[in-house]
Amino acid sequence: MAEGNKTEKATPKKRRDERKKGNVFMSRDAVAVASLLGTFITLWLLTSAFAQQLGGFMALCLTTMGEEPREVGSTSGELAIQAIMVILKTVGPVIAVAILCAVGATFAQTRFLVSGESIKPKFSRLSPLQGIKRLFSLKSVIETLKNLIKIILLLTIIFMSIRDMLLESSNYLYVDLTAAVVHLVEVSGGMVLRISIAFVVVAAMDFFYQWWDYERQMKMTKQEVKEEYKQMEGDPQVKGKIKEIQRRRAQQRMMQQVPGADVVIRNPTHFAVALRYKPEQDDAPIVLAKGQDNVAMRIVEIAEEHKIAVIENVPLARALYAQSELNQFIPPDLYGPVAEVLVYIFKLNEKKQIVK
Repeated sequence: MAEGNKTEKATPKKRRDERKKGNVFMSRDAVAVASLLGTFITLWLLTSAFAQQLGGFMALCLTTMGEEPREVGSTSGELAIQAIMVILKTVGPVIAVAILCAVGATFAQTRFLVSGESIKPKFSRLSPLQGIKRLFSLKSVIETLKNLIKIILLLTIIFMSIRDMLLESSNYLYVDLTAAVVHLVEVSGGMVLRISIAFVVVAAMDFFYQWWDYERQMKMTKQEVKEEYKQMEGDPQVKGKIKEIQRRRAQQRMMQQVPGADVVIRNPTHFAVALRYKPEQDDAPIVLAKGQDNVAMRIVEIAEEHKIAVIENVPLARALYAQSELNQFIPPDLYGPVAEVLVYIFKLNEKKQIVK
């Protein structure tokens, strides 16, 4: 479907399905900047330790160069081991921190998602037509512009830093070597700081762009939302039929209880309520069945078939139908009117038994 037809926000179900496929929002620039900042901070914190390691190794190299030729071969193995140890102690922590920062930034955005769907081979990726579409898509244009901005910023900051360094290089002739080195380190640190700030700004812009682009791609058409609703809730027509079947079964069970009633109170044609009251087991009259129109007529028919008294009382029938629930006691405010009816029915039944 056309992209313009996708006007609805992604539903929770679609977000869950896309997440299972590995399609989640993530800014790779944010990951790169997190790794870069972690590297710079590690270098800054461990500068003195790195200097000690490198200084010790340089001293060992100078000592080795001054030894007799016959002794050089015996120390070459030790020198190689020391070189490996220096590399591990200096480069190792930096690489470890960079990896941890990258993994942390990735999991922070994907909420610890691990999915194999994104690495599965897809033949659509091999399609030349799809490749051309991706090449000239809005996302590709944005990525190209973003990379150009990063390159321009990086070159500008490096150029300005080197220019300032060259302008002040003549002053190095009048200061000792230590002061010159300290100044170079400060200039280099300032350059790194400016680069970091520039890349953080670019990463923040990329973060919001990636979020906007992800939400845009996740949007759905009105038809897709309807189809999803049908899948989750079921086809409305099928649901209607199921409800109709359930209603009929419930009505059949209700009708089966009518023969156990003591009285049916009716509005001549519209309402009918079947009540049972057994003083030895019921605290109050219980509604066994109730209905309107055709259902009411059927309740009356069953009651007459089983010789159950049917009383016409329009206001009481309406009140019982509106206020009472199936298989529940009648409302307390109807105790009085119903009691009068039941007393009448019980007296009538007693007279019939005496006559018999």
